[in-house]
Amino acid sequence: MLLEHITSPRDVKALDAEKLPLLSDELRRAIIAKAAAVGGHLAPNLAVIELAVALHRVFDSPHDKIVFDVSHQCYAHKALTGRAAAFLDPAAFDLVSGFSNPHESEHDLFSMGHTSTSLSLACGLAKARDLAGEDFDVVAVIGDGSLSGGLAFEGLDAAAELGSGIIIVVNDNDQSIAENHGGIYGNLAALRESCGGVENNLFCAMGFEYYYVDAGNDVFALVDALSEVRGTDHPVVLHIHTVKGAGFKPAEDDPEAWHHVGSFDPTTGKKSKLIGGDVPRGTYADLTAEHLLERMDEDPRIVAVTAGMPYVMGFTPERRIEAGRNFVDVGIAEEHAITYCTALARGGATPVFGVYGAFLQRAYDELWHDLCLNGAPATILDIGASVYGANAETHLNFFDIAMLGSIPGLRLLAPSCCEEYFAMLDWSLNQRSMPVVIRVPVGPVVSRPDLVATPGSTDFSVPSYQIVREGEDVAILALGAFLPLGEQIADALATRGIHATVVNPRFAAELDEVFLAEAAERYRALVTLEDGVLEGGWGEKVARFLAADDIRIRCYGIRKGFPDRYKPEELLAENGITVEGITADIEGMLA
Repeated sequence: MLLEHITSPRDVKALDAEKLPLLSDELRRAIIAKAAAVGGHLAPNLAVIELAVALHRVFDSPHDKIVFDVSHQCYAHKALTGRAAAFLDPAAFDLVSGFSNPHESEHDLFSMGHTSTSLSLACGLAKARDLAGEDFDVVAVIGDGSLSGGLAFEGLDAAAELGSGIIIVVNDNDQSIAENHGGIYGNLAALRESCGGVENNLFCAMGFEYYYVDAGNDVFALVDALSEVRGTDHPVVLHIHTVKGAGFKPAEDDPEAWHHVGSFDPTTGKKSKLIGGDVPRGTYADLTAEHLLERMDEDPRIVAVTAGMPYVMGFTPERRIEAGRNFVDVGIAEEHAITYCTALARGGATPVFGVYGAFLQRAYDELWHDLCLNGAPATILDIGASVYGANAETHLNFFDIAMLGSIPGLRLLAPSCCEEYFAMLDWSLNQRSMPVVIRVPVGPVVSRPDLVATPGSTDFSVPSYQIVREGEDVAILALGAFLPLGEQIADALATRGIHATVVNPRFAAELDEVFLAEAAERYRALVTLEDGVLEGGWGEKVARFLAADDIRIRCYGIRKGFPDRYKPEELLAENGITVEGITADIEGMLA
């Protein structure tokens, strides 16, 4: 086996040329086997295996700088840069992350997992090189829908007038996570159909020298093309046509469903763990799309919007067809999505933007300056926002409450069950007063009809907390998904003779000041629990409001940081968030 002897790019260069296809085949089998066991970004990586081999055959990393965008397409690169064991030895599968990570290797220049960053990073590297009078190649590998992001256009714009050498490899597999959207991709399609010869060429119009390789999964064609542009003293675009999922038929046939997968049988392709483009029946994503389609039938002004991730809000290809013009995929362009929704709402439509929590932060300026400054009544579904969401340092989803809580005019709601979630969604769709963000619950669907059975429990026009259980010693305010935790703590306290009031706050950015003022008089202690970062979070707002009152208060959440590939229960325990620990803390507060 060749791959087990590859310890650095030098070993790729030392191979006889005729062995490069064999190395590519071994990489493909290893990546499929690892993904089958532990999941990962499968289809994107299968598309760029030959490209990774060719890059390390032609260039001299880390002297030459190679930046992978989105960085979820860097598995083969990792295996060729001293980390092959992480793709060959099941005991080592967890030793590397799924994204570029400089803590792992000098061949990974940046920690990153969001899209459209590679071109700006490459521009910076090239400028720093020129200022230092150094001589090396800078290569940005961009693809998988990344060109639709605004930052990619800004990077292209800057790279075109850099005035020195930069190589941009456009990995064009005709896919984003789902299908591509936007005029840029119309031009890429025309370039593919003409083998790069169409007169209307976006890259040439911007000032790049342009090369095209149609056989983007032919390692020899790629070595030849990269060798031709190596050492360039001006900006160059190498446009290569690859196949997403190349070499694994299920992924080739359905690249959206195989973009990011859980474990599966590599022989049959049968999935044992659904993830990524799959929308299992009865999940929050499935129920969301079902509910929105019903509402669209009642109100043709409702528009579901996604930024390249339709499945996170349950819109399968079939449902996208059913929704027709009431479903819009703007491509990987969260900033545009927010501003677009602002104008949709101002124009009388009722937009619902479903976005993965870690990607909402990319549109902070648009949230602040466009949506909230204009008070546009759009609904944002904040998906995966929890310590139980994605656990990679590049995709942490629990900063949203702290991020959103300081923006004026924004209502941030945290449901604790499906009934509350859909009550909040319907309320938001029916109101025209303000923008609303709803933290969609994470994990299995929880049913608590008792939480919406009382008068006023489905009206969210004024911040008001809901008392779920009455007690007289301490108040436990358990936000959103942490409501069950609050109830468990109350149960544990009851066995010690301490009677707790359990509160479902529901509002994650605004305070029920009437309740809090009464709580300061009524209870000896108060505790807040939130599934989010502690610093700048909701609990701190509660503590600040009560600062002048004679009540002991303690806030629980996650300390700010970038934990990587953590186990949720371990991270919670590290932050003191366990039933036993909080129960003991409350006993001490009341002593």
